[in-house]
Amino acid sequence: MMGIYARYMDQWERKLATRDTNRVVRPFEWGTDWLNSLEFPSCPADANGKAAECVSRFVTESLADSDRFFSYEPVRDYRLEGNRLTFTSPVRTRYPENNTAHALWFPAPNDKGRVVIVLPQWNSGPDGHVGLAKLLNRCGISALRMTMAYHAERKPAETARADYHVSSNVGRTIHAGRQSAVDVRACVDWLATMGYNSRVGVLGTSLGSCVAFMAAAHDSRIRMGIFNHVSMHFADVVWTGLSTQNVSKAFSGHVTQEELRRYWSVISPASYLKRFQGRDLKTLLIWASHDSTFLPVYSRQVLDSFRDLDLPHKVFNLPCGHYTTGQFPFNLLDGLVMCRFAVANL
Repeated sequence: MMGIYARYMDQWERKLATRDTNRVVRPFEWGTDWLNSLEFPSCPADANGKAAECVSRFVTESLADSDRFFSYEPVRDYRLEGNRLTFTSPVRTRYPENNTAHALWFPAPNDKGRVVIVLPQWNSGPDGHVGLAKLLNRCGISALRMTMAYHAERKPAETARADYHVSSNVGRTIHAGRQSAVDVRACVDWLATMGYNSRVGVLGTSLGSCVAFMAAAHDSRIRMGIFNHVSMHFADVVWTGLSTQNVSKAFSGHVTQEELRRYWSVISPASYLKRFQGRDLKTLLIWASHDSTFLPVYSRQVLDSFRDLDLPHKVFNLPCGHYTTGQFPFNLLDGLVMCRFAVANL
């Protein structure tokens, strides 16, 4: 049974989660055409009625050579106008708006060569985590706040939310996860041209945490990772989370949670934990005791895995839920904990 505080948190979470009325249940799609666009021969555009087998082969190939999966051609058109950085995403899509990556640059005076790439949560707007970037500035750390695929300025006109990053289209969700992670690596390239070569970190919240994890696992130039809300498997969050009920409904009768965990393993932290072995990656894992989206049982799996693999890390537990992390006083506590870690470890 829930205690008084747990019931209060649950009610607060559900109230915040139901504020948005523009969630839609989209049809289930395998999306093999999106995997074909990544030029893996195991997944032709026409799956000939064997879409599940096609996606499974694609995942096997991608996990066997994840360096290739997250590889990209260098960006050649970085443009900094005021504090807005734009560039053509190395991963192309059929949506022109999404093909231009956006980031906001917040240089800190006397930053001593320290910079953090900041990735907000799913469905964040153009101002998402701008306050956190400015807080990092006050701590003497520069920040580059990146917009993930299909969010804010990158959102196709046909969508009201960032549905195309996390949806019931299996292949497109894989493609979007890769695109956002590759865009982070392209941001690291740009920062290198600005003189940031050895003290680069990533900070991601919720979906941003997963993207930051994939980027950090495949780019040794990233020396610090702050993962704000954690889960081992992408599919577990989507299947069980309060904020993704409209997505999970579409899977009924098509795939099970276990099957989806397999298909989306290529964009899941669980697949890349061992890549942190032997690296001096300063890591902070943040989880919330009353999280309605990244359920605590899945967050604890991450903590257990870090301990089992003997990966250096720090842990901070927030006494709130997922949506309530963005509410006072938890947002202030969360921000201060992250900034303090960045100051001490970057």
